[in-house]
Amino acid sequence: MFDVKIKNLTKKFVDNTAVNNVNFEINSGEFFSILGPSGCGKTTTLRMIAGFVMPTDGEIFIGNTDITFQAPEKRNIGFVFQNYAIFPHMNVFDNISFGLKMRSIEQNLINEKVKKALDQVNLSGYENRFQRELSGGEQQRVALARVLVTEPQILLLDEPLSALDKKLREEMKIWIKELQKQLKITTVYVTHDQSEALTMSDRIAIMNNGDISQIGTPTEIYEKPLNSFVADFIGTSNFIKLNIISKNINSSKVSFANKEFDIDYNVSDNFQTILRPEHIFINPKNINELITYEATLKIISYQGSLIKYIIEVESELLTAEIANHLNTEKLTEGDKITVGFNPKSLVII
Repeated sequence: MFDVKIKNLTKKFVDNTAVNNVNFEINSGEFFSILGPSGCGKTTTLRMIAGFVMPTDGEIFIGNTDITFQAPEKRNIGFVFQNYAIFPHMNVFDNISFGLKMRSIEQNLINEKVKKALDQVNLSGYENRFQRELSGGEQQRVALARVLVTEPQILLLDEPLSALDKKLREEMKIWIKELQKQLKITTVYVTHDQSEALTMSDRIAIMNNGDISQIGTPTEIYEKPLNSFVADFIGTSNFIKLNIISKNINSSKVSFANKEFDIDYNVSDNFQTILRPEHIFINPKNINELITYEATLKIISYQGSLIKYIIEVESELLTAEIANHLNTEKLTEGDKITVGFNPKSLVII
């Protein structure tokens, strides 16, 4: 059963189409992310689901209920803003209870619900603190508690971690995902950060210029991109030029950098080939099933948990990445090396 269904959703602003005929369904209890660069239409889509922006065309359903033009307060949706939107003149208790007071709920029930929400976000004992006394992560949790206390059917989050530093962002994305799993609340998460989307999501919709480029699990999005935009936006990709030598029903003979080999694709004349950096081996000891080349190591970039290498193969520049703990060889820029890859690791678009 789906909890949210988007049908032919479109939003035009004068001469700009921000969202163009978008369609997707979100399952009950699913963590669904909308990922894309700035200006791609992801926040506009989220705000149409929330009711803050009215669509030019299309329909929005929660369950079987058409909410396309329903007022935001009637939708039973919780929205966590990018800038937290915490009232600085109110303490934590008053911030979280604000929505309940607007609903004229009696004080005893408010106290009970606020206590539960504080427990959920691990802020018990923070009731009397003000915004100035909270860290960025604590402010984000207050903003989340203020939404959860109203017991929404759907939770919408608009780039909620973008204002946090990297270390806190890493901690918060795991914490939010664990909380979402615990509460089993249907969640729509908007971000431009691919790491957040890959780490947190059950499924991801990639948006570009108002269109959906691909919807799939993190594994599907990364390992089987449907087009060059998705491949380029998610992770790092080497786009390599394969020349077609011959084609059979289920395979093709191709060449790269003057070496011929077979791939399990009947490629069309218009295709692109992607080789992910982690699938390139440097000075491999076991070359079975690998296509190998003599190459020059141009740049070494130390990045903590991994090391990135820029390699020149027959005037082609490729990026390789090796986990730091596997980097047993001491290489220097300018070294002559052997590199290899398995043709089965190539992604054909």
